[in-house]
Amino acid sequence: MSVYLEIDLLRSFVAIAQAGSFSRAARRVARTQSALSQQMKRLEQVVDQPLFQRTGRGVVVTNSGERLLGHAQRILRAHDEAIADMSGGGLSGTLRFGCPDDYAAAFLPPLLRDFAVMHPQAQVEVICEPTPRLQAQLARHALDLALISVPAGVDESHVIRREPLVWIGSPGLDTLLADREAPLPLALSDPDTLDHMAACEALSRAGRAYRLAYASSNLAGLTALARSGQAIAVMTQTAVPADLRIVTADTLPLLPSVGITVKFDRARPNHLSMAFAEHIRHTLAAA
Repeated sequence: MSVYLEIDLLRSFVAIAQAGSFSRAARRVARTQSALSQQMKRLEQVVDQPLFQRTGRGVVVTNSGERLLGHAQRILRAHDEAIADMSGGGLSGTLRFGCPDDYAAAFLPPLLRDFAVMHPQAQVEVICEPTPRLQAQLARHALDLALISVPAGVDESHVIRREPLVWIGSPGLDTLLADREAPLPLALSDPDTLDHMAACEALSRAGRAYRLAYASSNLAGLTALARSGQAIAVMTQTAVPADLRIVTADTLPLLPSVGITVKFDRARPNHLSMAFAEHIRHTLAAA
């Protein structure tokens, strides 16, 4: 007897795995929890493997589920690309998407390029702001969804990947670091951002004096000052330009990592928002 993996079952399986619970996944895919449970029973019968393990806060995928998840994401991506290609369009409409500067520099080109291939009739308007400003715009429904940073322990079930924060400066920054008595000049983003708070807290704990030489939400401004050799900046490691140097942990205190996740402006996002969010999760998880 032939065994088939149904697209509908795989789509629900991926939604549950990403949401970490049947109830959150049910809201995402507009199905009832009981309907999702029935679907997962059918899928487990097909693969003859347990796919989820229940925890106190929801569910996590088993080892078998982890293996199936990679296959399911690739199958769904190929399926959606084929539908878009054969239908001559895919989804259409305008999407208002928010993204911090450093994530835009690191992730946005392939995200937009590949999404345009799948959905050529869709338009994505991009707003680059720090996470606190993006969250405020989501609350006002000025954005449909945003890629944001969250600290460790927050919204862990929805974190797509973690990125370490690092100290950066010009290749000749040794003179700035050598004098431990002089306040360390910093170029940081807005005071309510995770990178700004992490830098100040780490230096305070280490007893290292510092001064704020430059503050801006603009990544270009921060990197320009770092290149000048006049200050040390902080950003996610994946966004560090090739001409700047990462300061090692034995020179300055270790910084924490931040989680990257997608947040919508409403509990029931439209199909275009859901499709772009799924595209983001797939692309960033594989990067």
